Amino acid sequence: MTTPGSVLVVGASAAGLTTAEALRRKGFEGRLTLLGAEAHLPYDRPPLSKQVLSGEWQPERAQLRPESALAGLDVEFALGEAAVGLDATNRTVKTERGRELRADAIVIATGVRPRAFPGSAGVGGVHLLRTIEDTLRLRGELSRARRLVVVGDGVLGAEIAATATALCDKVTLVGPQAAPMELQLGSAVAKALAELHVERGVDLRPGVGVDGLVETDGHVSGVRLATGEVLEADAVVVSIGSIPATEWLAGSGLTVENGVVCDAHCRAAEGIWAVGDVARWHHDGLGRSLRLENRTNATEQGLAVAANLLGEPRPYAPVPYFWSDQFDAKIQVFGLPGGEAELVEGDLGFDAGTGKRRFVIRYRQDGRVSAVVGWNMPKQTRLHRAAVVDAFAQVAAPI
Repeated sequence: MTTPGSVLVVGASAAGLTTAEALRRKGFEGRLTLLGAEAHLPYDRPPLSKQVLSGEWQPERAQLRPESALAGLDVEFALGEAAVGLDATNRTVKTERGRELRADAIVIATGVRPRAFPGSAGVGGVHLLRTIEDTLRLRGELSRARRLVVVGDGVLGAEIAATATALCDKVTLVGPQAAPMELQLGSAVAKALAELHVERGVDLRPGVGVDGLVETDGHVSGVRLATGEVLEADAVVVSIGSIPATEWLAGSGLTVENGVVCDAHCRAAEGIWAVGDVARWHHDGLGRSLRLENRTNATEQGLAVAANLLGEPRPYAPVPYFWSDQFDAKIQVFGLPGGEAELVEGDLGFDAGTGKRRFVIRYRQDGRVSAVVGWNMPKQTRLHRAAVVDAFAQVAAPI
């Protein structure tokens, strides 16, 4: 493969910046452009639902690199300018300002956008959380609101609920799962997380759908559950999943299906690559396609794409990993939880001596270790990760 003379990275968040940095570290000296829809320099998103929302951090602290480090990359930043079209054959991106940017190689890193609740557009007090501006609007709302309802019990919804308990009087978390984050953690750990939320004052409404929002004079005043009950609310956060940001790729010729479809090297077409939340690639270790929405994958995939783009071909087949900080719990997940759960360290119960839970759960599926989940035991969790690595190396079919 010929090393490209120019690279355009579309998307200026963690995955896009990591790709650009890795290209420079590997000796790429060509023209490098980072196109981003937001006006901000690249920033980290995990703190938005925690440190920035709580007010512990000012937004500037979430910036991924100081300006001096970014200047040293010799990258042309085109910020506040969204991509609206791609000609994959000629490797040309059209922007909302009418510009056409061409490069020898293009890396798609446009991430995801939050899924809105039907009928919520224009209703005051209803929030999505994806950007710094979203977080600051919510933080301002919670300085006045007494009652918050979080609709959606996945990672983001659970983190927002945990943070918000220190910001308003009453927080309710509503979702279809039996316990928060059950899909990501498995039932045993999710049950412990539910207990933690209840202990800290969150009103959990598990296993229930939402029929709609109630508004008064243009502002949300409640959430109507499928049971008919109405939860009073001064503010509502909708966290019901996300959608890959691929609308701008219509007519590009790329295969788009729950993300940009790529091969095992994260290549979507000749000279076109995808990285981060938007990429759905073939994971050789699992024998199937996979799309991951987490910070660790954004970094690791960016490193892999840079190497593949510069002619160091290797399949990208990581052991999935993410973490979540809620209250005083640090939860770490290696692999894909599912199957039979086994306690291998600590105790699922509350330890009165330490004031915390501390444990590691190992999951087995089809006779193989599918995941380990650790709770306030980072060292032990990393040690048990080895069993997951071995299982991923051995399997060539879904676990």
